[in-house]
Amino acid sequence: MTAILERRESTSLWGRFCNWITSTENRLYIGWFGVLMIPTLLTATSVFIIAFIAAPPVDIDGIREPVSGSLLYGNNIISAPVAAATAVFLIYPIGQGSFSDGVAGVFGGSLFSAMHGIWFTALGISTMAFNLNGFNFNQSVVDSQGRVINTWADIINRANLGMEVMHERNAHNFPLDLAAVEVPSIEG
Repeated sequence: MTAILERRESTSLWGRFCNWITSTENRLYIGWFGVLMIPTLLTATSVFIIAFIAAPPVDIDGIREPVSGSLLYGNNIISAPVAAATAVFLIYPIGQGSFSDGVAGVFGGSLFSAMHGIWFTALGISTMAFNLNGFNFNQSVVDSQGRVINTWADIINRANLGMEVMHERNAHNFPLDLAAVEVPSIEG
């Protein structure tokens, strides 16, 4: 009988960690990118969930009216993702065809998706176009005598209408627009 003696490898903790990270014997391959990605994704997910629940209101439009988006401030933002997921999983498959269905099936699915986007974009613009803190086509702040006080929100609203409405030479004159005495008329 022959006995074979093998020397046990005495690797350090760091060496064993390196071997485990780069091993293809794991159920999921982690790799060196995973060493950075997994903690980063966990941190980002945690911060997103905390903000979703408890983020404070922010004066995002610059018109002294804070916009709240978290659940603790009474915003019901759960219904929109639920509606979108419902549409994707239950409604879209009705019009979605595979390549085996030919042009009619694929075109029907893409047409249905495109019309969904067009309808809801138009619905969003039409509901936000009348001074409801969205695409308001009026000036936001006026003084006691009815004169317009230019704000950054007005500049962004006019830019959203298109650069032609601003009657400016280029898009980089926002400070000049703020200092302007006359505001370009938007009404036809």
